[in-house]
Amino acid sequence: MEKVKVYNLEGKEVEELKLDPAVFNIEINPNLVHQVVEIQKANSRIKIAAAKGRSDVRGGGRKPWRQKGTGRARHGSIRSPLWIGGGVTFGPAKDRDYSKKINKKMKRKALFMGLTDKVSDKRLIVVDKLELSKIKTKDLFAIFKKLTKETKSILVVLASKDDTITRSAKNLPKVKTILADSLNIVDLLQYNYLIIDKAGIKKLIATYKK
Repeated sequence: MEKVKVYNLEGKEVEELKLDPAVFNIEINPNLVHQVVEIQKANSRIKIAAAKGRSDVRGGGRKPWRQKGTGRARHGSIRSPLWIGGGVTFGPAKDRDYSKKINKKMKRKALFMGLTDKVSDKRLIVVDKLELSKIKTKDLFAIFKKLTKETKSILVVLASKDDTITRSAKNLPKVKTILADSLNIVDLLQYNYLIIDKAGIKKLIATYKK
């Protein structure tokens, strides 16, 4: 069973913690991780691009001119894609769905692979208790400085909602707070260090290990 050091907020080792091998020590499959990342990004994609089709363009209720006798080409509506200001042919649709389905077991396993990678690279930092007495960005920055080699690219995992930590981390560049039951593979890969307390690990295992 994998063991990690547990630190206090002063950066001093206080104990060792045994990690569940079913969560923190599994074989990594890069193809599965890539597949889950791509699907999660697709599901979070915001539909911005949209073009008006022929039926969406305003006007064109009557025929521009009669069919014969004018010397001009035949047209039935100014909303035709052939006209300037007409509808767009095969343009991006506002009702297009980019979401994809994925098996829950695959999603969970990819998350465990990300956690395993953090443990093997010694980028999982466990603290006995993560708390602040008041909202102070400077104090949280000082804690990060004692725990990690860098103070950027840090994902802070909380067992429960803590506005003191969340608001203190808000102004720190490349630092994100997330609840243990909302942890995902995309955030794990996006940040170099993962900081979590013992309560957070218990919540994580209780949520995802089934």
